[in-house]
Amino acid sequence: MERILFSEAEIARMLKRLESEIEERRGDVEQLVFIGIQRRGVHLAKRLYKSFSQKQENVALGELDITFYRDDWSTLAVQPQISASNISCDISNASVILVDDVLYSGRTIRAALEALSDFGRPKRIELLALIDRGHRELPIQADYIGRAVPTAKKEHINVYIQEQDGKEYISVENE
Repeated sequence: MERILFSEAEIARMLKRLESEIEERRGDVEQLVFIGIQRRGVHLAKRLYKSFSQKQENVALGELDITFYRDDWSTLAVQPQISASNISCDISNASVILVDDVLYSGRTIRAALEALSDFGRPKRIELLALIDRGHRELPIQADYIGRAVPTAKKEHINVYIQEQDGKEYISVENE
């Protein structure tokens, strides 16, 4: 059974708060690159980029596909969806904010860090996760968290984003 945790309006408020946190920590003194992890992280990164690019000039956007960097890609039950990575700016010496929808085991982020290294060596990499559900298998934590949602291992967080799914909310359900 699916239970809605956050509505579209609540997601918008989370992103607005995350924007404020980034501004407080980063300011506008250095190159800032939002890199969304395919799929839903890309849409969240685009929203953040749109807001920041209206306020400062040294902001860029990228999309990162981590499929072949995952340590479990060959064992996935369903055929993996492969998307393109698109990082058209130089990330060397930039501050990168990796954007993902849900932080769980940490394995997606480990793969993203490995994939990102193919594009250069950023000055700093920070992680923004809309939802942190716990249960880490690797020592990875987010620098910016929309909401921490403690879950049981048998539960699953669903993030629906308008641009991807035609609806927008976050829910939890038993697997």
